[in-house]
Amino acid sequence: MALVSKAGSSYCIRSDITRGRTGQNVAFGVVNNVEAPIMKEKSIKFSSLSCKNARVAQFFPLETVGFRSKRRNSVIVAASPPTEDALIATEPLTKQDLVGYLASGCKSKEKWRIGTEHEKFGFEIKTLRPMKYEQIAELLNGISERFDWEKVMEGDKIIGLKQGKQSISLEPGGQFELSGAPLETLHQTCAEVNSHLYQVKAVAEEMGIGFLGIGFQPKLGLKDIPVMPKGRYEIMRNYMPKVGSLGLDMMFRTCTVQVNLDFSSEADMIRKFRAGLALQPIATALFANSPFTEGKPNGYLSMRSQIWTDTDKDRTGMLPFVFDDSFGFEQYVDYALDVPMYFVYRKKKYIDCTGMTFRDFMAGKLPCIPGELPNLNDWENHLTTIFPEVRLKRYLEMRGADGGPWRRLCALPAFWVGLLYDEVSLQSILDMTADWTSEEREMLRNKVPKNGLKTPFRDGLLWHIAEDVLKLAKDGLERRGFKESGFLNEVAEVVRTGVTPAEKLLELYHGKWGQSVDPVFEELLY
Repeated sequence: MALVSKAGSSYCIRSDITRGRTGQNVAFGVVNNVEAPIMKEKSIKFSSLSCKNARVAQFFPLETVGFRSKRRNSVIVAASPPTEDALIATEPLTKQDLVGYLASGCKSKEKWRIGTEHEKFGFEIKTLRPMKYEQIAELLNGISERFDWEKVMEGDKIIGLKQGKQSISLEPGGQFELSGAPLETLHQTCAEVNSHLYQVKAVAEEMGIGFLGIGFQPKLGLKDIPVMPKGRYEIMRNYMPKVGSLGLDMMFRTCTVQVNLDFSSEADMIRKFRAGLALQPIATALFANSPFTEGKPNGYLSMRSQIWTDTDKDRTGMLPFVFDDSFGFEQYVDYALDVPMYFVYRKKKYIDCTGMTFRDFMAGKLPCIPGELPNLNDWENHLTTIFPEVRLKRYLEMRGADGGPWRRLCALPAFWVGLLYDEVSLQSILDMTADWTSEEREMLRNKVPKNGLKTPFRDGLLWHIAEDVLKLAKDGLERRGFKESGFLNEVAEVVRTGVTPAEKLLELYHGKWGQSVDPVFEELLY
């Protein structure tokens, strides 16, 4: 498996080619922020990768760098959608392999990229009813045929699309998600969003379908939401009510926008993780956009955020251990090993393994597949079923924002890039939040969904901190030199007035909308 050495608190990996059962060389490529095996007919030699200043060997897009293995007839790859059983290792994974997998995400600063993901609700314009799967299938097929996307199938059902480093996927209730390519600038990110929305609208409008940019389904109940034909969602749907009261709402009635960002080393990951967690409630407030449930105000500005507080406490939250002196890749692995699993993927099927942990899996103790041991595919898939406010994979995901209209889809990555990709702004955030206690961070997490920027904090309001944070984000973007600070204008208005997007919607609801939520479908139509 991976050859991992540890110097101080930093992991380093040596990489060589891995041999597959076919006799071909197998290496890692990155597509859509997702790894897939790339077969090379001719032998490729890799030199060892040196480790310096807490940096580790990285996987760059389409570069062939793999985990070294001296074991014959084995191949360890990380891929999603899951790969076939033929890629299962012949020898057990070790904890160091799991640590090495996370550490392999480290990239030098010039290789840092921005990956944006956003979800939206599709609905019939005449009835405001959500799209049925049959309509979604027609939409996906139409986009594929008109704009040259590759279809992603589960059995005989189309469940997504791929094109280059972008992918379109379906959330449990048919929420339409774009997982964007890793891009260098926010101009590219916003151009990608615009291109995607143009393509979707070009097909959807002919079908009488519109898309709504909001954080929570404003009109319909759970019983009215169609269920997508994806095996993993059936397992989750059965499990969620056992561990929280709002998990099904999370699955079927929420939409988010998030940004995925790189780190250069373990130390850099730790700093960005801590800054991201501390400020996630501010992002939640700035982008709060889900004040309605089943046609009425629900008492929250971000119902989407509130729902996560009672979805599944084993896999959500503010992760206080990230602020411990001992935190690093290994500590996140220890956390993830004990998060209950949802499934394993074998023979093109999802097998229910709910309630058991990946640590059990490592010991061959899963009753659903007795005696079988995991591979790195299983680890990658397990990491995607953990949902804290900031999530670590081979990059960091900022997960605290509601879905919204397209200008806000560009504003969220601008906010986080300005703060976390600029050293001065990042250090300023760490200094600003250094004395925040775990209790204070948890208080902000719990109160912001209801109170937004008016959440009391120490001797003032969260609004006042948001003013300082926004300035740091703007300054950070200006120092990047790409003329990107204009993407913050949508957020700047919120900070200037202290009025969140949700509060504007509530004002409309109680005013010219005559206490009806139906006009929101036009107000926030893409």
